[in-house]
Amino acid sequence: MTTSVTPGTAVPGETRRVVELTVNGVHRSAEVDVRRTLADFLRHDLALTGTHVGCEHGVCGACTVLLDGLPVRSCLLFAATVSGHSITTIEGLGQLQPDGTTKVSPVQQAFRDCHALQCGFCTPGMLTTITAGLAENPHPTAQQAVDMISGNLCRCTGYQNIVEAVLRAAELMENPDAPLPDEGFTADEHAKGDA
Repeated sequence: MTTSVTPGTAVPGETRRVVELTVNGVHRSAEVDVRRTLADFLRHDLALTGTHVGCEHGVCGACTVLLDGLPVRSCLLFAATVSGHSITTIEGLGQLQPDGTTKVSPVQQAFRDCHALQCGFCTPGMLTTITAGLAENPHPTAQQAVDMISGNLCRCTGYQNIVEAVLRAAELMENPDAPLPDEGFTADEHAKGDA
């Protein structure tokens, strides 16, 4: 007897499963080990190495990707469980231009404008988390920006420039031509209006 299996559904005793999903706007189909994490699937099977794996316990946030627009820890999900869904990684945040180049997203531009990274290991998870956060709250206060990134660890910075980048990204989303902040601009200046 032949059994018909819908992609992504479990079969007792199976060790591999066909996964069909959209990654960064492109339909992908692959057969994966049922115990393969989404992070490993993205990095090793799809060669999307921008998603970093840090703690492998869902604590650091480095592996954060967007699942149907919501931030998730890809080290905690099995690839087989996301069949039928849409995943956005750091590689998919920018906008493809007609000439084949990619224009950085407002969040990516804000990180550059505010010097919000040092080693860069946490950056992909921060960028995807902030992208989702700003979709939910496009005008955050400085405290809301802190709350937005509270689940992502950065070992190099004091978070100040990352908070500034969240606020800058909100400005850029509203006005792509917003001038660069003056030297010495801090998130504390935004907080004055938060009271």
